[in-house]
Amino acid sequence: MSLTIRPAQDGDAPGIAAIWTPVIRDTTAIFHTGARDAPFVRANIADRRATGTEFFVAEEAGRILGFATYGQFRSGNGYVHAYEHSVMIAPEAKGRGVGRALMAAVEGHARGQGGHTMVAAISGENAAAQAFHAQLGYAEVGRLPESGRKFDRWLDLVLMMKTL
Repeated sequence: MSLTIRPAQDGDAPGIAAIWTPVIRDTTAIFHTGARDAPFVRANIADRRATGTEFFVAEEAGRILGFATYGQFRSGNGYVHAYEHSVMIAPEAKGRGVGRALMAAVEGHARGQGGHTMVAAISGENAAAQAFHAQLGYAEVGRLPESGRKFDRWLDLVLMMKTL
């Protein structure tokens, strides 16, 4: 079977939520604590498209193996060329190039929208995500000590950036 990277569709929402929710529930990779159910995902996909950005999925044999999306880094017209992304991969798909393929799609789409920089906001505890982004050419540009809180612990936020 071959991997396909494509824009997400409403029918992909349950598969996306199945990847996203355990990461939120069980890890500090994301500081949010609210589950991402299918209606939330559908709304998020629509919101991205309404702003000219995109939500991609990696699919193999009809199964969602990961997703990536991006949006404007901060509000205001001074930031229209700076984006921030999210990328998540199903545990069984890690190490197969799924994340790299999704990031290539996000970065390419952002370039096409006039994007100049892409930001990754990563938990200080997520060394694997930091290493992944470094391999893709992202550099650490900031660290916000104890800026997040989850599981009754203060968490650092690492900002990494790449010029597109």
